Amino acid sequence: MSNLNEFLSTYNIESYERPSIATDIAVFTVVPDTEIVDCRKLPSKKLKVLLIRRGEEPFKNLWALPGGFVRKGETINQAARRELLEETGTQQAYIEMCGTFDEEGRDPRGWIISQAFMALINSEDKELMENIHAGGDAKEAEWFDISLNIVGDGYERTKDDRKSITTYELNLKGKEKITAVIQEKRLYKNYHKEIEYSIIKSDALAFDHSKILTCILNKLRQKLEFDLRTAFDLMPTYFTLTDLQEVFEIILNKELVKPNFRRKIADYVVETDKTVMNGGHRPSKLFMRNMDLFYK
Repeated sequence: MSNLNEFLSTYNIESYERPSIATDIAVFTVVPDTEIVDCRKLPSKKLKVLLIRRGEEPFKNLWALPGGFVRKGETINQAARRELLEETGTQQAYIEMCGTFDEEGRDPRGWIISQAFMALINSEDKELMENIHAGGDAKEAEWFDISLNIVGDGYERTKDDRKSITTYELNLKGKEKITAVIQEKRLYKNYHKEIEYSIIKSDALAFDHSKILTCILNKLRQKLEFDLRTAFDLMPTYFTLTDLQEVFEIILNKELVKPNFRRKIADYVVETDKTVMNGGHRPSKLFMRNMDLFYK
C-alpha cells in the first residue's frame, strides 16, 4: 500500500488529455399502423424510434437520439438510465450497451466519446407513449417510423483479407421525413471480422446519429436471431401469436413461415384462457411469456 501511495503522490492525471463521455440511446417500440382504413384487415405494425429536436447548438433544430453527458460519480449505465427516465418517464425499459463511437470530429465541441445504448419499450403503456417529453437541451420529442433497407452490396478480395461493403438507406418518418445513407464495411482477416460504419449522406440528423441508429438496428436484428426473448420486451402482457410474429417480421424486415415460427417460439409462450376479437376474424387466443425460460 505504501508503494501505491508513493506512486499516487507523484502521479498527475492532468498530464493526459481526457475526453468527455456521453450516452446516446435508441429507444424502440412497435405500434399498430393507424393509417390502415380497412377495418376487416388485421392492423400491421410499425417499428418506431424516439428522437428529440435539439434546442441548442451544435445542430440546433435538427433531430437526434436522446442522451447526454455522464456526470461525475455516475457509471455510464446509470447515466443512460437517468437520461431515459428524463425523456420517457420510465425506468422499466430493457436497456443494453451496443457500441462505442469515438471518431475524431464526430462532435464539433471537442473530444466526446459516445456510448450507444438500445432500449426497448412495449407500447401497451399508453401514458408512457403519449407523455414523452424533451429534457435537457431538447425542445420537443417525437416517435418516428423507422426502416432500414439494403440498397447495395459488394465485395473486395485481396491476397490476405476480404472486405464486404453493404450500403443501407435509413428512413425516418414523423413530422418530417428523414433519409440517410450509411455504408457498413466488414473486414475479414485471419478468420476475424471488423465492422466499420460511415455516413454517405445524412442531412437532418445531428452528430453521427444516423450511423449509430444503423449500427444499433442491425445489432437488434442480430440479437433477435439468436435470443428470441428479445422481442418480448416489445410485447404487452397478453398477445396473440400473430402479434408476436409481426414484431419479429417488422424488426427482421422479412416474412416468416407461420408453422416454422410457431414451432420455434412454442417453448417461450404459455396459452391463457383469454381471447381477443380482431376485425371480422374469429376470436384469437392470447398468450403470455413463459417466465420459467425468461429467468434462466
